[in-house]
Amino acid sequence: MTQYSKRMVIAHWLTLALLLLAWYLGDTLSDSTDESRATLLGYIVHASVGIVILLLITMRLFFRSKDGVPPAMGNTMMDKVAHGVHHLLYLLLLMVPISGVLTVIQSSVGKALLAQNANMLPKAHGYHGLLVHSLHGTLVNVLIAVVIIHVLGALKHQFIAKDRLLERMILRRR
Repeated sequence: MTQYSKRMVIAHWLTLALLLLAWYLGDTLSDSTDESRATLLGYIVHASVGIVILLLITMRLFFRSKDGVPPAMGNTMMDKVAHGVHHLLYLLLLMVPISGVLTVIQSSVGKALLAQNANMLPKAHGYHGLLVHSLHGTLVNVLIAVVIIHVLGALKHQFIAKDRLLERMILRRR
């Protein structure tokens, strides 16, 4: 079975780990903001993880163009859906961090970070009316749903179809 390149496999699993971290940090930050307890460090760490994800996805797209990808398992409607899910994942993985950066720029977070003044951070409902922040949250929710669909598809291949598809995304044994 043809596998993804080693760097694509590493980037895939690293992306997942960073996504889980970013989601946790973002959720914690949201709760802290609602309770007026958010910190500059919280925003810095969450934003840093988001930027690393953005860089990693850019690298994955580059690796994909250089290394290629294994051929589709088939040409059924479900294979076409899976292809679309992968493209949607890449799009969302680009859009979520970009919308996060735009949120920082368009809100008081950017000013607070530049001034190094946590008192300037948004408080409860501090993002009210900021469209890009709402978009960021919506994109995160859509990303979570698409990741769940992706995982369910992988599990279907592993346990129902038993076609060893997951072996394509495992580091090769020597």
